Amino acid sequence: MRETIETLKTRRSCRAYQPRQVEEGLLQQVLEAGLYAPSGRGAQPVVFVVVQNQATLAELSRLNAAVMGADTDPFYGAPTVIVVLADRSRPTWVEDGSLAMGNLMNAAHALGLGSCWIHRAREVFDSPEGQALLHQWGLEGTYAGVGHCLLGYPAADLPPAPPRKPGRVVRV
Repeated sequence: MRETIETLKTRRSCRAYQPRQVEEGLLQQVLEAGLYAPSGRGAQPVVFVVVQNQATLAELSRLNAAVMGADTDPFYGAPTVIVVLADRSRPTWVEDGSLAMGNLMNAAHALGLGSCWIHRAREVFDSPEGQALLHQWGLEGTYAGVGHCLLGYPAADLPPAPPRKPGRVVRV
């Protein structure tokens, strides 16, 4: 139990990755943790697309950067990106996808991997190019992007957590 709390307290976003690919056994454990995230009414509307192909990573990076009006790599060179999608016909699709994303990132940290949540997945997969990717991946229907979970081995030590802001807990 104490280990779990420590993992939650020490996880940080990683923005620099080693070029080596994530070991398959570790990737499977991260994905399993994501699959066990809670969801509204137990509907399990979240889908994960694991992207490790360099050409597809470059295309996703380009589409994501275009949403923010930049030409840099918003994926920081991560060797794996897990695209988190959810069925937008479910009323809790954003929350369900967010919980799954949290499970992915916390599991990654517990296994010694770095991770980072990159936004703009909704805009990317609402675009014609994003819709074409979903079609290519065999994902038809009402899937919407929740986030991109970067995954890899950190290239440097992650910074410690800043002090927590006071006054964020109200007891009634």
